[in-house]
Amino acid sequence: MTGRFGRQPTGWGSRLLARPSRWAHSVAGQVFALQAVIVVLLIAAGAVALVLQAQFDSQRDARHRSLAAAEAFSHSPGLASALIAADPTAVLQPLAEAARRDSGVDFIAVMTTDGIRYTDSQPELIGRRATGDLSRAVAGHAFTETFTGEPSDAVRAVVPVFNADGVVVGLVGTGIQIENVSEVVEGQLPLLLGAAAGALLLGTGGAALVSRRLRRQTRGLGAAEMSRINEHHEAVLHAVREGVVIVGADQRLVLANDEARRLLALPDEAEGRHVADLGLDPRTAELLSSGLVVTDHVHLAGDRLLAVNVRPTAKYKGMSTGSVVTLRDSTELAALSGRAEVARSRLQLLYDAGVRIGTTLDVVRTAEELSEVAVPRFADFVTVELLEPVLNGDEPSPAGGVYTEMRRAAITGIRADSPLQPVGDIIRFVVPTAPMAAALNAGHAVLAADLEAAMGWRAQDAQGTRVALDYGLHSLISVPLRARGVVLGMANFWRADTPDAFDEEDRSFAAELGARAAVSIDNARRFTREHAMAVTLQRSLLPRVLPAQNAVDVAFRYLPAKAGVGGDWFDVIPLPGGRVALVVGDVVGHGVHAAATMGRLRTAVHNFSTLDLPPDELLGHLDELINRIDQNETGIAIAGVDGDTADAEAPDGVAESAGVTGATCLYAVYDPVSGRCQMASAGHPGPALIRPGRDVEFPELPAGLPLGVGGMPFEAAAFTLPEGSRLVLFTDGLVEDRNRDFDAGLRLLGETLARPGRSPDQTCADVLAEMLFPVPSDDIALLVADTRRLEADRIAEWEVPGEPSAVSRVRNAGAAQLAAWGLEEISFTTELILSELITNAIRYGSAPVRVRLLRDRSLICEVSDGSSTSPHLRYAATTDEGGRGLFLVAQYADRWGTRYTERGKVIWAELPLTAGPEPQEADPLDLDALEDLAW
Repeated sequence: MTGRFGRQPTGWGSRLLARPSRWAHSVAGQVFALQAVIVVLLIAAGAVALVLQAQFDSQRDARHRSLAAAEAFSHSPGLASALIAADPTAVLQPLAEAARRDSGVDFIAVMTTDGIRYTDSQPELIGRRATGDLSRAVAGHAFTETFTGEPSDAVRAVVPVFNADGVVVGLVGTGIQIENVSEVVEGQLPLLLGAAAGALLLGTGGAALVSRRLRRQTRGLGAAEMSRINEHHEAVLHAVREGVVIVGADQRLVLANDEARRLLALPDEAEGRHVADLGLDPRTAELLSSGLVVTDHVHLAGDRLLAVNVRPTAKYKGMSTGSVVTLRDSTELAALSGRAEVARSRLQLLYDAGVRIGTTLDVVRTAEELSEVAVPRFADFVTVELLEPVLNGDEPSPAGGVYTEMRRAAITGIRADSPLQPVGDIIRFVVPTAPMAAALNAGHAVLAADLEAAMGWRAQDAQGTRVALDYGLHSLISVPLRARGVVLGMANFWRADTPDAFDEEDRSFAAELGARAAVSIDNARRFTREHAMAVTLQRSLLPRVLPAQNAVDVAFRYLPAKAGVGGDWFDVIPLPGGRVALVVGDVVGHGVHAAATMGRLRTAVHNFSTLDLPPDELLGHLDELINRIDQNETGIAIAGVDGDTADAEAPDGVAESAGVTGATCLYAVYDPVSGRCQMASAGHPGPALIRPGRDVEFPELPAGLPLGVGGMPFEAAAFTLPEGSRLVLFTDGLVEDRNRDFDAGLRLLGETLARPGRSPDQTCADVLAEMLFPVPSDDIALLVADTRRLEADRIAEWEVPGEPSAVSRVRNAGAAQLAAWGLEEISFTTELILSELITNAIRYGSAPVRVRLLRDRSLICEVSDGSSTSPHLRYAATTDEGGRGLFLVAQYADRWGTRYTERGKVIWAELPLTAGPEPQEADPLDLDALEDLAW
């Protein structure tokens, strides 16, 4: 279709519609819109503020006028007397109307205190009650308010009227109606609106001018488009690490970024010049000007290998505008990629070495880990040699400062067969120019890139090196393993199947790897030394052979922790009367200090047990002793010359003790005569108890604080155990670990102990097989004791009356009992001891007096009485009439002593079951005469 004059339609309508749309999305349009919105908002806010301010001012003015009129009228002369006249309205109405007209208010009302109007601008309201709250005015306070209600909304003021006595006798109310107040504001609106419209026109016009100017400069582009164009341009010119060249349709250079200039060596003023005039080699110039589409074409430009891509630029009005060429330097990229890969692999190997070397505190295993981590990623074979003292955990001390031999500790290779000496052989360094000896003497890694040319190495062992060369070993790095400035050994890295020889970078890497491994080896060495010392100390302090006794059948196990010996201990201590004490304890910590602390505690328990104290009292004495030890050791101060200890420092070798707070102990005493077992705990887990025919139980013991904490007494628990009962005492390392909590360990221990028909030794083996951790983190002490009872026919008891004549009767009864037991050989000695002990109890003790003979591993004589006074051994003078009785008892008995009970004491003496050599006496003893001897 043609137009009116036969021409095609021009499309002006659509173009006119499109222009506002493009303009709205341009930077100029957005700036104009923003400025227009800001202007409108500012003008609207200003107009609203002015209207609100005018309204506020009008209401405030109305309040002031109303209050002023009310105050003036209320103080009018004669107002108070008019209020009490016969007809106040007739007097006051004309006056009120005149005052209203003069003051410009809408009404003046005179009211009673009840609000009844005497006057009003509306006569029909006279006599009617005014609405609203008038109590404040009645109370004597004037006020203003905005009143809403009948007869009309108004801003009013109410003022009290006082008589001569100061009493409120009436009220005066004045006000201006709200509609009259609003009229004042409405009168100002035309001026305000006109000013706002003018400001709007001026602001919009200014924004339009600014927008027009901006649109011309930005060519109608939007903000995002302009930012994108600038970012792309800057990136292409400077940031992109790939060469970009734009060639126009006339084969002239339009643009070249920094990278393209570097790669092609373009001159400074290259833009606008023909490609052929840029000084490029013909092949490169032809490629840039050809206009052909090229993808990743490898092109040699000078000494650089470039990857080239060529694409035509977008066409404009059907005509090509040229081409875009991108250049990438493949030579540098390949070299950089290779170096980065090597560096990455070395870093990864060092990381793996840090993780894999030193996983255990074993010297040989650490050396093996060093050899394993380097094969095959760095070397084909790795050997590690260590000094003999290092393998034993000692500090190396070279003779004359030169190391001449080491023992091979580890070897790892890509193949099982190896021409190198095996593990355990002595490796000698006798040729100073050999790589190993040179590295030791120099103190750093030595590289032998070509072993064929390493004459020193070949001279060291001609036959062995010939075999190694025939095997294929061709390159070596020897690294001394040094830690804290001390040489511990040697690591040798060999290559055989890898064709490339070691270089200087490899030597530096091997030195770093050896330095890291040396620290781990030194840590393992030091741990080995400390562990060996602690184990030796621990073994020397623990009981090696249990004492002979008949009360319990005992088996034990002790296992030190892999990470270091701790302070766990156990003990079996025979007590007088055939009784036995079972002890387990635990000192927090590991190492020599814990082992030494354990020895001190075990010795203290042995010493306190000789006092034959109950378990709770023994733990109390032990706790008090530990407190004193802690105070003495942690309170040491080294005084200076002037006696001031505040700033004194301890000399070398004097270290502050860590104390023994945190030790726990379980002490149990079993009596085979009564079957009674008493035990007390100082923060230690209670035992497991298995009575015959019953399930495993863990009896509750009174909770006690660990030793050294102090402040609370200990309590003991007592159990009566039938014969064949089993007590299992243990430390927490048996049941508890980082992978198993205490309750789960107790359940597993109970299940293991429930197996019937097992001896104590078999039970120990079963418990450890079931509960032992692969790598125990704490010591384990286990004590299994089966209780026995002393047969009734091995016990003889007598009540002794409190008269001297009873001594001979009991002595004769004792002799008869010994004859029944077949112990006539010791009858005389026993009668002597019984006579002395019974006589002492009758004379110096108190009732009841009892005698008990026990036939156990020895004959035990016990005499008890109700007195707590203890006799003491002494030497009597020749002129003394008494004092020799206890001396005779000590001479004839193997052991004797005193233990206290709840209601007195027991003096006991032990005699062997067979008669031994008797002490020589000048005169034969008369047993009846001994009864008259005094103690």
